[in-house]
Amino acid sequence: MRLTRRTRLAGVALLTVAGLTLAACGGSDSGGSSSGASTDAVINVDGSEPQNPLIPSATNETGGGNVIDLLFAGLIAYEADGSSKMEVAKSITSDDNKTWTVAINTDWKFSDGTPVTSKSFVDAWNDGALSTNGRLSSYFYYPIKGFDEVQAEKPTTKTLSGLKVVDDATFTIELNQAEADFPARLGYSAFYPLPEAAFKDFEAFGENPVGNGPYKLAKEGAWVHDKEISLAPNTDYKGIRQAKNGGVTFKFYTNLDAAYTDIQAGNLDILKSVPDSALSTFEKDSSIQPFSEPGSVFQSFVIPETAKHFGQNEEGTLRRQAISKAIDRAQVTDKIFSGTRTPAKDFSSPLMPGYSDSIPGNEVLTFDKAAAKDLWAKADAISKWDGNFRIAYNGDGGHDAWVNAVTNQIKNTLGIDAEGKSYPTFAELRTDVTKRTIKTAFRSGWQPDYPSIYNYLAPLYATGAGSNDGDYSSKEFDTLIEKAAAEETEDGRYKLYNEAQAVLMKDLPVIPLWYSNISAAAAKGVDNVSFNWQNLPEYQLATK
Repeated sequence: MRLTRRTRLAGVALLTVAGLTLAACGGSDSGGSSSGASTDAVINVDGSEPQNPLIPSATNETGGGNVIDLLFAGLIAYEADGSSKMEVAKSITSDDNKTWTVAINTDWKFSDGTPVTSKSFVDAWNDGALSTNGRLSSYFYYPIKGFDEVQAEKPTTKTLSGLKVVDDATFTIELNQAEADFPARLGYSAFYPLPEAAFKDFEAFGENPVGNGPYKLAKEGAWVHDKEISLAPNTDYKGIRQAKNGGVTFKFYTNLDAAYTDIQAGNLDILKSVPDSALSTFEKDSSIQPFSEPGSVFQSFVIPETAKHFGQNEEGTLRRQAISKAIDRAQVTDKIFSGTRTPAKDFSSPLMPGYSDSIPGNEVLTFDKAAAKDLWAKADAISKWDGNFRIAYNGDGGHDAWVNAVTNQIKNTLGIDAEGKSYPTFAELRTDVTKRTIKTAFRSGWQPDYPSIYNYLAPLYATGAGSNDGDYSSKEFDTLIEKAAAEETEDGRYKLYNEAQAVLMKDLPVIPLWYSNISAAAAKGVDNVSFNWQNLPEYQLATK
């Protein structure tokens, strides 16, 4: 079978001028680019145990997120190349980019047979935004009027004042300021609808969620913890991502080498990321179908603001810069990843519109042993270093080799005790990160939620953002990113993104490492395998 090449991301900005309307295109669309026939075979793919119950606004990691994206459908959907199409929405319109009117199609149902209405969206967003609910994606509602009131430690109200239900098929969204690209975000999982059943018992719902997406749980209890989640096609689904197979089962692995062995033996159908041990050989492995393409995933590690010697002060800044300059990214991407990673030049991805490899200050990402030692010595003059430097990582994700390589480089360059700290699973690492009980640096990465540089910046580095795991805070960065959101022209937004990234280059809330290419595999006999702008398989298209 000829391997499918993913279209490079281009031209994905949804809105650029005030008053532009997002409206549905005429005609039907089966979703994706494949013309392959449907089959009843279930596709087995690799996954990891979700950190939290399967509630869209409570999920900000890929173990649960990849499942949720198949169980639910939003107002818009993203095509494989990152472009968007209407899904539940019929139109999203505004005269001023501040107040938006959403009209939805009235023939959508949840998999329990109940209708999807405007209230399904408004209630879900209100639940996600309320601080006392502790939803991890609550930050995504910040543009909506009333967010500060519901996000207060002691909320003065339980609903966003900017959301109004007009009727079953219409609701309005009033923002705090004009944001021309706001509709571009509405395909992200935080903006999915919820059925009435969810609000009766969220704990039970999270174990057996009911959605409106291309798949549903194969049965009650289809989530077998630490083993698998089984999905079946949802015959009530009306959108552009129609299932071409008989279902998708996410099998949880704690070791990618075991998953790769299963691909070779035909016991697993798709592996979205091959282990480090196979990167130099997988493209020549005759027992599998290899896939190698440019990707959009950004990899880094976080040094929390609370880590000793790394606060937001002169010493902390010097040490962060020294750590960054002590890393030879080109050597790691060549020796460990066999050229399947590209050293980072910014905090986003080369596939994003507006990307620049010339962000002011990005020389801090270039290996320079002498400069690193000098910066470290200047920090020591402020406060003498003591202790050790650790990078925590999940052992089930194939990170051992690069963490060992990077910490050895830091150790050899700066002359300090540096090494990795392994957590057995991704869920365990994320739990410590979320609870802020982790006391070391830790690996991080970003798979974009929607195709925009803004999504690589605001959710991770804005003050109080849901995925700001290091608790970074900068008024200068916040101001620039708010201006970018309000900017109506693409060129104006790109300029502001670059200025915001220049602030990050100085402060280094995370240490950028590299961009991950798609390095994936499929078993022999699996057809219609393709990958999207998130580096993920188009699961609904695969057949065998």
